[in-house]
Amino acid sequence: MAQGLEQLDRLRVVFMGTPDFAAVVLRHLRGYAGCEVVGVYTQPDRPCGRGRECRPSVVKLFAQESGYPVFQPENFKDQKDRDALAALRPDVLVVAAYGLILPQAVLDIPSFAPLNVHASLLPRYRGAAPIQQAILNGDFVTGITIMRMEAGLDTGPSLLQRSLRIGHDEHAGEVHDQLAEMGGMLMVEALERHKGGQLKEMVQNHELASYAAKLTKEDGRIDWSLPSAQVHNRIRAMHPWPGAFFQWEGGRKPLRLTILPGSVGRDLAPGEVPGTILGKEEGRLAIACADKVYLTPAVKPDGKKELDADSFCCGYLLDTC
Repeated sequence: MAQGLEQLDRLRVVFMGTPDFAAVVLRHLRGYAGCEVVGVYTQPDRPCGRGRECRPSVVKLFAQESGYPVFQPENFKDQKDRDALAALRPDVLVVAAYGLILPQAVLDIPSFAPLNVHASLLPRYRGAAPIQQAILNGDFVTGITIMRMEAGLDTGPSLLQRSLRIGHDEHAGEVHDQLAEMGGMLMVEALERHKGGQLKEMVQNHELASYAAKLTKEDGRIDWSLPSAQVHNRIRAMHPWPGAFFQWEGGRKPLRLTILPGSVGRDLAPGEVPGTILGKEEGRLAIACADKVYLTPAVKPDGKKELDADSFCCGYLLDTC
């Protein structure tokens, strides 16, 4: 890393990110007087939705609103894209959920360092879905790591870390929002410490590393024969995306139901079979797990609107309405 940045009034920052999490980090940079965002890189507009219409990323929209120059290369294999980045003369690259593995030629461009905001306490949960994996495993603590990037996947030395407690019933969306704010604040702190020469690197213990692979829709499938604690963790880990679901066979025809996060209820009674929707209990829909019932505030039949317990029971469990 280059030295002497404490003498700079404002760091020249190039930001790289794509989804909501990244946009929150960029918002914090916009409010930090110690840096100047000289360019924003985000993924190219992708077709999405039923109409397959190309839509800009959240980061692109925020960058345009903020007046930042926006760049959207497919990758950095073309020399002209690397030259365009170098022409911005960044002191620091700030990367948050960009969605692209950066080659060493890009990581070498900033005069100071490429820094990454990662939503776990590294070396735990390297990879694409650390928040969901922490909840899926029933962790009660997660956090943010600011790391100096290198060619490996989240293998670079840690610079700052901060912990966040995960509530027993919190879902991935709630934890995501808290970590995004924490990540933005911690990155600003890291830049400020960089300027004062007060930031120290800590090499990760690679023997303790674990990985959080990118989620697929199938990861949301619920196995009701498992203990309720595991079912609860999967449902809240997969909300809001990809959503936890199962194929309900108790109606006139099989129905795919997406389950909203709720809580674990009473012990399972004799004769109650896992996967059975038992009706309404405590104002919520009760579904049998291996040991207890799961209480969800609402379900969403495939292709239809979300239904609370009363609406589902009246529409699909007529004898309980």
